[in-house]
Amino acid sequence: MSRVVVVGATGHIGTYLVPRLVRAGHQVVALSRGTREPYHPAPEWSRVERVTVDREAEDAAGTFGARIASLAPDVVVDLVCFTAESATQLVEALRPTRPLLLHCGTIWVHGPVARVPVTEDEPRRPVGDYGIGKAAVEELLHRETRSGGVPSVVLHPGHISGPGWPVITPAGNLDPGVWRALALGEPLPLPDLGLGVLHHVHADDVAQAFERALTRPAAIGSSLHVVAEQAMTLRGLAHGVAGWFGREPVLELVDWPTFASLVGAQHADVTREHVSRSISASIERARALLGFAPRYTALDALREALDRLVADGQVDLEVPRD
Repeated sequence: MSRVVVVGATGHIGTYLVPRLVRAGHQVVALSRGTREPYHPAPEWSRVERVTVDREAEDAAGTFGARIASLAPDVVVDLVCFTAESATQLVEALRPTRPLLLHCGTIWVHGPVARVPVTEDEPRRPVGDYGIGKAAVEELLHRETRSGGVPSVVLHPGHISGPGWPVITPAGNLDPGVWRALALGEPLPLPDLGLGVLHHVHADDVAQAFERALTRPAAIGSSLHVVAEQAMTLRGLAHGVAGWFGREPVLELVDWPTFASLVGAQHADVTREHVSRSISASIERARALLGFAPRYTALDALREALDRLVADGQVDLEVPRD
């Protein structure tokens, strides 16, 4: 099996990916800043080589790429690269040995879409620093692969969900009050008739795709969407979540100024970022090249996330007492 270096190993995807790789028989070197443990424990972590690294600082010093190359990887899984400059340093250091490079992108390399479901072949029109940076990395890696340099695969997840961290709610933001409103039958304001689209994915399904990409040479040089089977509208998600509690959602379909006044500018801005894109991404290429088969629907992923948020005291669903 392969020696796999995972950069950003204790984050959302790495929490699930590292144990998967160990179970598959790979030798795993897990790099992280060392500021926290994975989101949930697994016995496989005892068989992993752990390396603490501050990527931002080492990128600035020009040493990060050489650090990765010195670990002699067969495969590098890069879960935390956000700029072409950072990717360039890594690629140049890996070029002499040419390990397989698996990069975590984002469906936000697409800006507001013209056709749905959007395919990986659509022209890139990202908006915002995050999407623009990821699109630049994607182009750099594909250019490198086409030129005969470091071979790469780019996986584009949707809104990554799972237990242990806040996730994008049916209102398209991180407001914990959204969960409470849907659970208790309180009014929930939504903009644009609640028809904005979100495409969630469970972190373990993303990890599944990365694991499969290790052994699918036909995928080299490709970009692949990694999302749940179906995207959902805000109001569809709201109905689904309320249904967990035996309720119909009490939706207030409002205009954007009213929405911002009700939820606050910060939450409204996050919702607008998501709704303005409304990406529904095709997974047909990931099915064909990786055999990707998501286990979780969008609602399944959100249910598992909410259960943990409640258990950890981050979301209060208690009915107020008189």
